[in-house]
Amino acid sequence: MSFNLFPGDRLGIIGPNGSGKTTLLRILAGHEVPDSGLVVTRRDVKLGYVPQEATFEPGLTARSVLHQALMATGRNFMPNELEALIGETLGKTGFEDLEQPVSTMSGGWLKRLSIAKELVLDPDVLLLDEPTNHLDLPGLTWLEDLLRRSRFASLIVSHDRWFLENVATRMIELNKVYPQGTLAATGPYSDFLEARQLFLENQAKEQQTLENKVRREVEWLKRGPKARATKAQYRIDAAHALLDALDEVTSRNTTATVKFDFGATARRTKRLMTVRNLAKTLGERELFKSLNFVLSPGVRVALVGANGSGKTTLLRILANELEPDSGRIESADGLKVVYFDQRLQKLDLDQTLRQALAPDGDAVSYRGAQVHISSWAKRFLFRQDQLTTPLRALSGGERARVMIAKLVTTPADILLLDEPTNDLDLATLEVLEDSLLDFPGAIILVTHDRYMLDKIATTVLGLDGQGGAAFYGDYAQWQRDMAVKSEPEKEPKVVRERPSRPKRLTWKEQRDYETIEERIALAEEKLARLLDKLHDPSIATNAIKLAECSTAVEEAQAEVDTLFTRWAELEEKVQG
Repeated sequence: MSFNLFPGDRLGIIGPNGSGKTTLLRILAGHEVPDSGLVVTRRDVKLGYVPQEATFEPGLTARSVLHQALMATGRNFMPNELEALIGETLGKTGFEDLEQPVSTMSGGWLKRLSIAKELVLDPDVLLLDEPTNHLDLPGLTWLEDLLRRSRFASLIVSHDRWFLENVATRMIELNKVYPQGTLAATGPYSDFLEARQLFLENQAKEQQTLENKVRREVEWLKRGPKARATKAQYRIDAAHALLDALDEVTSRNTTATVKFDFGATARRTKRLMTVRNLAKTLGERELFKSLNFVLSPGVRVALVGANGSGKTTLLRILANELEPDSGRIESADGLKVVYFDQRLQKLDLDQTLRQALAPDGDAVSYRGAQVHISSWAKRFLFRQDQLTTPLRALSGGERARVMIAKLVTTPADILLLDEPTNDLDLATLEVLEDSLLDFPGAIILVTHDRYMLDKIATTVLGLDGQGGAAFYGDYAQWQRDMAVKSEPEKEPKVVRERPSRPKRLTWKEQRDYETIEERIALAEEKLARLLDKLHDPSIATNAIKLAECSTAVEEAQAEVDTLFTRWAELEEKVQG
């Protein structure tokens, strides 16, 4: 594959599990070597890499993680410069306690710390591997804003469609369905979907055309043409070439997908579960109190809130794994509850895939029928040779598929799903969504995937982590309510008459002040034109023109920065 990354680009990378997305990032980061080809970077470019899983030494704090990263650069820092950089970066990433030990951080805060560790080094390019995993919904909004405001280029491997729609300026999919193994498109995720649909439609037409041609040639071959004539031999060779081309297109158009749905009981009870005055405290913090709701067939509740607000705790109480502090849960007789644990703790990683999928023999009981282990594994995209593989050797996405494969064999009245989308590729996510929409029972879903949340939920239950809980019509309504509650109370403004013209400025400064907004607008227009030129194929493929244009972009960006700095200085004088 070949592509360019320009200043300010936000390139989204998608593809099925196992398509090489993480390997690509590791090659770009210099952690692996490609089999062929080159990665060419500007001499002074600084790369930052945030892997899927954050690993920090025990005993470190947020501050010490960034301190180690800065000291590892070998730079000499001025007095107080180091602490200022650390404080500013951790502040931008949302940390209030700089001395918080990493051992006490949730997955979401560890992810923020991983990003902060790279941001403090002021990268030119930031490589992010599934950055939305473990982030709560406020954390996702923070990361989107961060990437959109930043000047560095970013390359983002993600399965989060909403995130890619809000952030990406370009998209690439790695997939064997394409002749070269990749498909690229300019714009966010929705623009890529249009490009992919157009490509697949054209490829299907190509297959249809080839099938018609092959059908005619096969009929001709069946008549037994003699190959003595050069013309006849040429047509025979051409017919075989057509058959090969058809095989290639057909194999690309035939892609394996996960096949499953959640089994339901035949229960017709209108009230499956009633929650009355439920309360739970963690340490000295009240997670929720006086919580009341009813789960009926067809109800799909999205459970939202910041990390630590009590979402997983509530699911575990409903799954009868934890006791509430007060309140009670009334369940229908013989109620069947299936619980998906985001930590996948119910998986024994020492088991083989065969033992996990079919612990009682060589078959799985599904909807009253016996399905052989090989066929069952194939439904979840596992190969025959993987059946003897220990679960600990599988990827995160593969383990999640194992968990789903185990859960769907149990008929359920209620599904409790805690982050079921982590590590799943987009094709599997779409199958999961369809299966949940078809499930006739009740669902409580915790997910950071806002696309799925918006598509699946019939109602939203929001926890504020301070004892409060409320129901909302949709995610957008909850988000608006949280924004209002987070606004600080405004003090009454004292209205003062503004001077008719700026004061305390020299004559030259006055001229600068009156024209600077116009000059900034012109400078930004110039920068935008140069960035457009960078994406011109005739320039991107010409090394000399590309270098000249890149230098011009840097100079234009410096001019914009200088003007903004000057504007800030003049505004400060004007305001006194």
